[in-house]
Amino acid sequence: MFHDLPYPILALEHSALVLGGLLVYFLLTKIGQQRRPPASAIAWVMVIGLFPYVGIPLFLLFGLRKFPRPRRLPRQRLALGEPEQPFWATRLLAAMGMPPICSNPEIRFHEDGAASKAALLSLIEGAAQHVALCSFILAPDEVGREVVAALSRAAARGVKVRVLLDAVGGLQKSRRHIPQLRAAGVSVRWFMPLLHNPLKGRSNLRNHRKMVIADGARLWSGGRNLAAEYFIDRPGFPVWVDLSFEVRGPLAAQAMALFERDWKMPDGIGQAPKEMAAPVPGATGGRAQLVPSGPDLADDTFYDLLLTSVYQARRRIVAVTPYFVPDEALLLALCMACRRGVAFTLLVPRRSNHALADLARAQALRELAHAGAEVMLYPDMVHAKAVIVDDDLALCGSANLDGRSLFLNFELMTAFYGAAELEWLSAWVARHTARSKPYQSRAPSWQRDIVEGLARTVAFQL
Repeated sequence: MFHDLPYPILALEHSALVLGGLLVYFLLTKIGQQRRPPASAIAWVMVIGLFPYVGIPLFLLFGLRKFPRPRRLPRQRLALGEPEQPFWATRLLAAMGMPPICSNPEIRFHEDGAASKAALLSLIEGAAQHVALCSFILAPDEVGREVVAALSRAAARGVKVRVLLDAVGGLQKSRRHIPQLRAAGVSVRWFMPLLHNPLKGRSNLRNHRKMVIADGARLWSGGRNLAAEYFIDRPGFPVWVDLSFEVRGPLAAQAMALFERDWKMPDGIGQAPKEMAAPVPGATGGRAQLVPSGPDLADDTFYDLLLTSVYQARRRIVAVTPYFVPDEALLLALCMACRRGVAFTLLVPRRSNHALADLARAQALRELAHAGAEVMLYPDMVHAKAVIVDDDLALCGSANLDGRSLFLNFELMTAFYGAAELEWLSAWVARHTARSKPYQSRAPSWQRDIVEGLARTVAFQL
């Protein structure tokens, strides 16, 4: 029917659609407090302007990175008598309403996948009242089957067992376990199901947290999904380098409060509570603090802490991540830190399991190498996520150093302040750095430069 209309009318209608789409983008971004990196903003404007018939629906489906009017949590009070070093970190996290620092009788890291799996299964087997599990992936392999069997046994002996799985992460894998879990009496929920009102714009906001809590007293967390490649070697498939840890103490109670909040908002309808978690008294031990981040919070908590850490660092910054696709502000801060004499070491896999992410990281690696950073390429897949700042602060958990983890996903990092934890993580990084080869910066061909630029254009969605 459109071929009978005069061309000026069609052009006018198209222009009106483009302007309307840009107006929708502007209103939803500004009114909804959808702060986003410049590259992300430019990409959405280009897609809406050039391809409005596709770009506008895509933006409504996937473009919102924060819930409408996300709650800003009230400032936490620093406990009297509690050591406050590094003061800049504790003060910043308190201002963003993060759970307070607590002392935990036992903190233990798992370098080895077999030890991590044993600790996870022991935690489930030792639960007396309830088990809460949140994971992005629960694979239908030997590891997934062992975890499902342990959960089923716990439910059979009267333990209340709840499992929260991301709807996208479990789309092809996790759902195979659901009939067995539910038959055993385990409560299962999908976080942000795909079949919900698409106009809510939350289909792209995924729960990437990994945590298992037993009786509110023991916590297993880190970067490992519940799949074989994170725990065991298989013929032709070497185990991925990853990190997890277990904590006995008040940190587990804070993680339980976070799980309860996620459990009550699986479709994204819920809002952040008035407070993230109240202070929990604890005995002496390793000092740690949860640093959750997500679309339901007004602040980008992990990103803000990370950026502040880079500017506050005096001697060293160490970062381990499988995917390194920083925004312009973070990359500039890291380069400036190198130029003012801070030793920055970045450990990444030589080749990750996402080729597009490897393309998107190339320019950032070249700029860091030019600024004087030590970029090390590990021969096998590294899936661990860790950051160490001087001898003051270490972060470990689920967040990658890319746009999706920093700005879109629900993530969970844990800040460690104890000397023992920092020494262990530093030694762990040193061992794997010794097995790595230095990155050699080379100027790309113009064809490669174009391909990398296209990859960076969509990097905020990786």
